Amino acid sequence: MFNGKITLDHGSGGQASHELVQQIFLRYFDNEFLSKMDDSAVLPLINSSLAMTTDSYVVDPIFFPGGDIGSLAVHGTVNDLCMQGAIPLYITAGLILEEGFPLHDLEKIARSMGQSAQQGGVKIVAGDTKVVPRGHADKIFINTSGIGLIPEGRDVGAHNARPGDLILINGPIADHGITILTQREGLNFEGALVSDSAPLNSIVGQILEASYDIHVLRDPTRGGIASALNEIAEQSRVGIELFEEQIPIKKEVQSACEILGLDPLYIANEGKAIIFVAPEHADNLLKLLQKHKHGRRAAVIGKVTEENPGRVLLRTRVGGTRIVTMLTGEQLPRIC
Repeated sequence: MFNGKITLDHGSGGQASHELVQQIFLRYFDNEFLSKMDDSAVLPLINSSLAMTTDSYVVDPIFFPGGDIGSLAVHGTVNDLCMQGAIPLYITAGLILEEGFPLHDLEKIARSMGQSAQQGGVKIVAGDTKVVPRGHADKIFINTSGIGLIPEGRDVGAHNARPGDLILINGPIADHGITILTQREGLNFEGALVSDSAPLNSIVGQILEASYDIHVLRDPTRGGIASALNEIAEQSRVGIELFEEQIPIKKEVQSACEILGLDPLYIANEGKAIIFVAPEHADNLLKLLQKHKHGRRAAVIGKVTEENPGRVLLRTRVGGTRIVTMLTGEQLPRIC
């Protein structure tokens, strides 16, 4: 199609646009809602609470170890729904393409989105494509919206943390942000750096269905676990104490952070969940997490206290204490 490149004709709404949708997007996204090709998807009525989210993805580079901008967009949308305790159902996708973008790259991204949607238990039910002149965008941007069903009585919002809660995470931190940075800058470190981008619907579904007393879920994306925990401490008006020695981090990621002068607490994650749970259920929850492929290195990383409401404190490896504030600027640009 058009010598293998996106042209302005692909955004015209005419024959080229039709061919693009038919030959690429429907090939990988096809389902009973999208295949009707109407101006909007007609979805069945749901008599329950719904979660809805929207986000935009402008990651650079668009392909990286562990994923690409397409899988990242789907994973991020699925995970935002999961963090409200919702069962993800539907996604929409809007793509902004730069003139000259290779069609084979677009097909790789569409294939990745289709596979990620299947893994995340969602259907891509509507979408849109726009093409802008060369130089008016950087290859491809993706905007998504997602809808999920919240079962009755489920509330895991950031305002629910309680003194005594233990704080768990399902695996090592900072993988995504460090992978993106090193790929973008062409930096080489010993060991394989791979993004943790993954859909969390399966692991979150299991822990919520197990009926543990889970109070808060949050995915620590931009701003890392430090910013996410500060938001929770502020909204719940509680103190949070982190245990540095217990926070899982891969050796190669730790080494990269030390060389680059970055604090891993502020580095983005794309396949991690922070879980606040009543202390009597923490051991069983930890065992359940560690049985899942996305939770094998799960750990207890902190606790909730009555002291210092609205603040996060870190107990360091050497026995000291420091205040962990919210990220005040953009530590790593364009990580999602």
